[in-house]
Amino acid sequence: MSPLLLGIGGYILVQLAIGMLVSRRIRSETDYLLAGRRLGLAVGACTIFATWFGAETVVGAAGEIYDEGLTAGAAEPFAYGATLLLMGAVFAAPLWRRGLTTFADLFRARYSAGVERLVVLLIIPPSVMWAAAQIRAFGQVISASSAFEVDLAITLAAGVVLIYTVYGGLLADVITDIVQGIALVIGLMVIFAAVTSALGGLGPALASIPAERVQPLAVPRGLPLLGLVERWAIPLCGSVLAQELIARVLAMRSPEVARRAVFLGGGLYIAVGFIPVFLGLVGAQLLPHPVQPEQLMARVAQEYLPTFLYIAFAGALVSAILSTVDSALLAAGALASHNVVVPLARTALSERAKVRAARAAVFAFGLIAYVLALHAEGVYDLVLEASAFGSAGVFVVGVFALFTRFGESASAVAALLAGLASWIAGAYVLDLPYPYLTWLGASRAIYVGGCLLERGSARACQSG
Repeated sequence: MSPLLLGIGGYILVQLAIGMLVSRRIRSETDYLLAGRRLGLAVGACTIFATWFGAETVVGAAGEIYDEGLTAGAAEPFAYGATLLLMGAVFAAPLWRRGLTTFADLFRARYSAGVERLVVLLIIPPSVMWAAAQIRAFGQVISASSAFEVDLAITLAAGVVLIYTVYGGLLADVITDIVQGIALVIGLMVIFAAVTSALGGLGPALASIPAERVQPLAVPRGLPLLGLVERWAIPLCGSVLAQELIARVLAMRSPEVARRAVFLGGGLYIAVGFIPVFLGLVGAQLLPHPVQPEQLMARVAQEYLPTFLYIAFAGALVSAILSTVDSALLAAGALASHNVVVPLARTALSERAKVRAARAAVFAFGLIAYVLALHAEGVYDLVLEASAFGSAGVFVVGVFALFTRFGESASAVAALLAGLASWIAGAYVLDLPYPYLTWLGASRAIYVGGCLLERGSARACQSG
């Protein structure tokens, strides 16, 4: 076995050991799902950054920009970074003050248990797709670092991810996020320094980028204004109320800490995210022969770093992937166990039984994510699909539920189903120019219309 694989394997074993050790402190469902609601500012910001800064940023965005230029990077890191800032500015404190365990709890308290379960069915698939993207990226790292075929590498990656996630819970994830976040930032800074040095410095490196690859981000060539809005609406509206992010917000010790931690994590995300963007733009100058886009980062590191530093970088990349996939699978498991299994149990479950149910759900969704990772076209496609799936209705109804008393259960159900139906129609049946904006508009119109039908007049509806 090569020194590189031994190094990555050792790094993974350390992460697993940390997760297993910390998992012994888990005594309740709240410990497992929300780390006991006691996170401070520094730890909170670090875990938000490490969770959000995953394979789609390091592997997917760099590869897409290498393949298509800067216009392919609207989502990562720019729009997804803006998503964190939006969460901090608008949603973090109100969500924390609700005393929720999962995002779906809001819909039970505001509407009904039926709406809660419908939301669970709509939120779980994006989390599983998000996890699949991380598993696929993990497999790409292993494949690029060894003689393993991609499918075999993805299988090995899925096995590691399942062990890591089932045992750790959010408490272990948060602690390992500190190590992972530091390793990732250092790893990217090292490769950035090595690449700029090889190209003669930052100025010559930037000058070497062909002008056609640096189209202005705000006005991509041939893209009308609504097309730009569509591009940004998918990550902003599709991810700002993601369970993975909300779990971190709810785990903070106060609403003010939650708001500030999200801002700090978002700022760090955007700053560090410029490194994969830069490497994607100069990738053609670094490698004389085209490479598979998703393997760009690993190939560049392998080419320009000494073995020891390359092992450190690969470990940092594994850090980002483990942190994100852990959060995604934990989000899906939390929704399934806390909002479906526990309420439907014939007898009241003990805290240990609730933790076992959550772990079983995490394991099941991990297997599904593995299958998706094997058959997906790419990491970037999985991430965008995860952000778009049924999220328009969830976003619209979630905003109404969190900030207004406008609408009741029937309106919520109609809007959620409309968002899902319009997504299916727009993605697989109709050739809509701006499908996600259409889904948002349809969900909002049906929610408002349903409320008016329920109450009979706008004034009566608003007073409800």
